Amino acid sequence: MMACGSRSSEMVDEFEKLVIRMNPPRVTVDNASDMTATLVKVDSANKYGTLLEVVQVLTDLKLTIKRAYISSDGEWFMDVFHVVDQEGNKLYDGQVIDRIEQSLGAGSLSFRGTDRCVGVEAEAEAAQTVIELVGRDRPGLLSEVFAVLTNLRCNIAASEVWTHDGRMAALVYVTDADNDGGGIEDPDRLDKVKRLLRHVLRGSSRDKKSARAAISSRAVAAPHAQRRLHQMMRADDGNNNNNNNGEGCDGGGGRSLPVVAVEDCAERGYTLVNVRCQDRPKLLFDTVCTLTDMQYVVFHGTVIAEGSEAYQEFYIRHLYDGTAASDEDREQLRRGLEAAIQRRNTEGLGLELCCEDRVGLLSDVTRIFREHGLSVTHAEVETRGEQAANVFYVTTSSGLPVQAQAVEAVRAEIGDEVLFVREDAAAPKSPPGRDGGGRSLGNMIRSRSEKFLFNLGLIRSCS
Repeated sequence: MMACGSRSSEMVDEFEKLVIRMNPPRVTVDNASDMTATLVKVDSANKYGTLLEVVQVLTDLKLTIKRAYISSDGEWFMDVFHVVDQEGNKLYDGQVIDRIEQSLGAGSLSFRGTDRCVGVEAEAEAAQTVIELVGRDRPGLLSEVFAVLTNLRCNIAASEVWTHDGRMAALVYVTDADNDGGGIEDPDRLDKVKRLLRHVLRGSSRDKKSARAAISSRAVAAPHAQRRLHQMMRADDGNNNNNNNGEGCDGGGGRSLPVVAVEDCAERGYTLVNVRCQDRPKLLFDTVCTLTDMQYVVFHGTVIAEGSEAYQEFYIRHLYDGTAASDEDREQLRRGLEAAIQRRNTEGLGLELCCEDRVGLLSDVTRIFREHGLSVTHAEVETRGEQAANVFYVTTSSGLPVQAQAVEAVRAEIGDEVLFVREDAAAPKSPPGRDGGGRSLGNMIRSRSEKFLFNLGLIRSCS
């Protein structure tokens, strides 16, 4: 039966490819129809996941989608996206336009794989080892993880770290520091890396299921990195029965909670999804990614994000039964969309590190954060040639805004010529009634973290 099912799936896949070859995608980049945005029009044969692929391409090119009109009823996919660059301008860069046409045009859409590493050059991806981490978040955790990897001679080429609702998920791309940038191939060494990282993730918890570490090769096909992070955190939500409906917390970084409504639209045979929340980069990717991975197909949709607030409306059906969702499914989808929107919200002060890359850089930087009582809520680590370009969002270990004195102390120790406060970040404010408290709390966190690393044999002294 399994062989038969596999054969049937292969036949369906080949048929879909034949349909796409006969009706290749048509991509039009239009700068004349709208005064404030560039229109990207995509017409192609419809296939499950096509919408996500298109949104992923535009997002990876760092474009902002201000409006979108989606229609994929029947066998044809016709979408229009109003996009601008990072400065809010229309697209006049010929290279960017060529990239859009090449990535979405004939011979590429629905044939290319969706794996794409975070912040590393494509030719280096195959030589990397991928580490997936999920566990309970705590102050100093990222510092401990990077310290373990540095001690085991793993060079971190790229990484992305998300935290949400007391949990942490990370993708870390490493190479062998002793093997001229190649992947780690020794199975005993890989087993040691995984074992120690699981131990760090568990911390003082005795629940072995509360932490997970997995290792694979970049040569193995993997999903888009940020899509994979969504998948990891959604699976973790289910495993930990983490059904916090957002009560008692904001959306992260002072944002209001998203409003998500999932309603039955029986007269049309659809489920209607409405999303209203504060706008931010990659919001559409997060919602479409969640719909796709929860196996829903978007037939019609409208997206408007031209001010501080974003509005999204989707008419969807389930992939396999083609019907509207049940009451239970609608509630599960609502929670899934709320979590996907909130987990990407960057909470805290943004710090940007630009300097020459070296083995142990991240271990040293995050150790200094920890020593000054800072906790990393979100991290994006990139390697561009020989240069590191890293972004960290930090709060105090209690989740409060970082004091200006702590920021200056950290910059003085790391180097104020390489560590900058991000321009889009607000100036840190001192929490009322907590003058001087950050340093003493930071020392306490430092003591506990260093004791933990000392017990693992990764540092010589915890004094």
